[in-house]
Amino acid sequence: MGADAGPSDPDTGLSSSLSGRSVLITGAGHGLGQAFARAFAGKGARVVAADLDGEAAERTAAELAGHGHEAVAVRADVADEASTIAMAGAAVHAFGAIDVLINNASVYAGLERRPFDQIEVAEWDRVMSVNVRGTWLCARACAAQLRAEPAGAIVNVASATVLSGSPLWSHYVASKGAVIALTRVLARELGDDGVRVNALAPGFTLTEASRELIDDAESYAVARGAIKRALEPEDIVGAAVFLASDASAMITGQTFVVDGGRQFV
Repeated sequence: MGADAGPSDPDTGLSSSLSGRSVLITGAGHGLGQAFARAFAGKGARVVAADLDGEAAERTAAELAGHGHEAVAVRADVADEASTIAMAGAAVHAFGAIDVLINNASVYAGLERRPFDQIEVAEWDRVMSVNVRGTWLCARACAAQLRAEPAGAIVNVASATVLSGSPLWSHYVASKGAVIALTRVLARELGDDGVRVNALAPGFTLTEASRELIDDAESYAVARGAIKRALEPEDIVGAAVFLASDASAMITGQTFVVDGGRQFV
């Protein structure tokens, strides 16, 4: 083989194909979403950091800009149709396109683990409205722009809890199962337009929200893994970058589990 990088060259697929592309990340003000923003910016992408917490989104964008990256912040409520449409419009206004959508925003922080028959209906509805309807609304708001790009991509953040059926968390687990199902439908419907849609299912990851949820977060589920250490946000983001890049050009409708081998599928 010659010295020139071919289509399968990792750096060509990951760095070159993302450089200059517009990546819209929901829930980018905190935790995993913020880690996604840093990772994509590091690959040369132009980042739209969206979050319900507008100040947090501004902090993420300011941090990226401070390191010489192109980034803007948008306050967005993913459960609200008008807000998602405005978010998509702001992304296009800032960078002229939406090449990649990372559907990361979800209700997770502050949830209390309790039996399914003790969860309040209002809490169930709130989880579903953000985690499921929000994923659908954001994809809907960005669909026209993604279809207009030569290699549009959506990465929906699900959860490995869907595979284990984690008890005392039925609303969250059910919502993330729905995200995986929606991912498969969107992959079918958008495939003819060249848009790939995949789901990323992280295991329990050490974020501020996770530490608030579980007392022994540092050791939680570690013993079950083939790799026996806690997952950090930086362990998750590489898979998202891969799924958004040309290196995964023939991968769609799939669910990528990143959990250190706690469960195999």
